[in-house]
Formats: sequence, structure tokens, C-alpha cells
Amino acid sequence: MNNLKILIVEGNPKEENDSFSKAGIKTHTESLKESLNYFTSEINYEVINPSSDQNISRIISKLHTYDGLIWGGSSLNIYNNTPEIKKQIEFMKECQKKVRNILAICWGLQVAVTAAEGEVKKANNFNIGISEDIIINKVGVKHSIYKNKSNNFNTPAFNFDEVTKLPKNSICLASNINNKIQSLYFETSNSKIYGLQYHPEITYEKMISLIEFRKEKLISNRKAFKNDQEVQNHIKFIKKEVDKSNDDQRMIELKNWIDFIKN
Repeated sequence: MNNLKILIVEGNPKEENDSFSKAGIKTHTESLKESLNYFTSEINYEVINPSSDQNISRIISKLHTYDGLIWGGSSLNIYNNTPEIKKQIEFMKECQKKVRNILAICWGLQVAVTAAEGEVKKANNFNIGISEDIIINKVGVKHSIYKNKSNNFNTPAFNFDEVTKLPKNSICLASNINNKIQSLYFETSNSKIYGLQYHPEITYEKMISLIEFRKEKLISNRKAFKNDQEVQNHIKFIKKEVDKSNDDQRMIELKNWIDFIKN
């Protein structure tokens, strides 16, 4: 079989990615490529940023040629409905018409759900760097995305929003105490959409860097921590997870998705 042709959709605006790079933090697209390359070198990548790129129409015209699409994370909130968010939703609608297999991660999941007439709202509980005790349900344990995955797992995650209304004909695959919808699956007329609220493609080390990078906003704007000491205590907690984490288990959803679209 020829190399897979995968389109990666960058969810962060260019300005956010520039700030990541200046801070020495990989963009989400870079993390995705690195993680996928852990499992296979047989992928040809193309990257698009629907918020800022000017060649969207060219990409839309050839969406049907991709074996799959991965839509990654972002610092955006879907309900803010800014022009850059609207562009992403409209592009996702086109993708759901033409791309056979879509893996939607965190922000990507929220865009996919919104484009398919589901709902995403601010969560009562948030995940900063880690999401604990995710339980795969009876449907999920039989689903291809969770082949050989531990039924109860911790994972890198960073989200303040959650799915509150599933798109038509969706099935929930996993949940935890923070988010009722930690993963889901649904189909459109032409697409199979696999959605994960967490980040199998991001290491805990990068999550720690993101927490440090966003520390002031997490304290002042998000009110997620009272002070710097609480931030440091949380980072220490995540560092303990680094010692227990296994790369193959952490990222197995990526492998399973790639294996599925190969066949």
C-alpha cells in the first residue's frame, strides 16, 4: 500500500503558535506528527489552518483525496463564535461531507460536534494537564479506537469546555467524573468521525510546559488556581504520572485509527 495521505488541521491561530514557538513549545501540529511517526513512517502530511490560511478553497476541492484528517487542539472556546472560529466550523462541515475518516482531538472534537449540530458549553469541571480515571463503556470496549486500551486510564488533557449535546446518531465511548463525553463516534453520509476530548498525542512534559506558559492566565483569568504554589503543586502531581505513563498505551488511539484507515 502507498503511504497514507493525511491532512492535519491546526486549530490554534497563527499568533498562538508563534507564541508557542518563542517559548520553545511544540505546536499541536508538531506534536501530532511526532506522535504518529512513533508508530509509522508511511504517512505523507499536509497541514491547513482554516483560521488564517488563504488557500482553503484549494484544499476543499481535494478533500476527497485524503485517506484521513486529524483536527487537533486549540486555546479557543467554541461559544465565543469569533470570525476565526466560524471559519473552522464551516471548514469542518466541508470535511464531514468529503473526508472518509476524521480523528477529532479536544478542540477538534468540539468543532466536529458543533458542525454536526451538537452543542459544546463551558464545563463545570476542567482538566489541566491531565484527566484521570476515564472509563471505557460497554460500547467503547468493542470499538476499534480502543483496541488493546486499558479500560480505566489517565491521559494528558487540557480543556475548559465539554460536549453537552451529541450530534444525531452519535455514541459515547468513554466518560469520567469531569466530562460525561470523553470520547464519541458518529457518521455523516461520507465520514466516520472519531472524537477524543483528551490528548493522546501530547506528552505530560508538554502539558507541564503549557501550564507554566499559561500560568498567569490560569490564575487570573481562568481562576483555576489561587496562586503560584497551587500551580507548582499541580505540576508535581503530573510529574508523578510521567513515571507511570507508557507511550504505547498513552497513544494507542492514534495507532488504532491509523490501522483502521489502512485496511
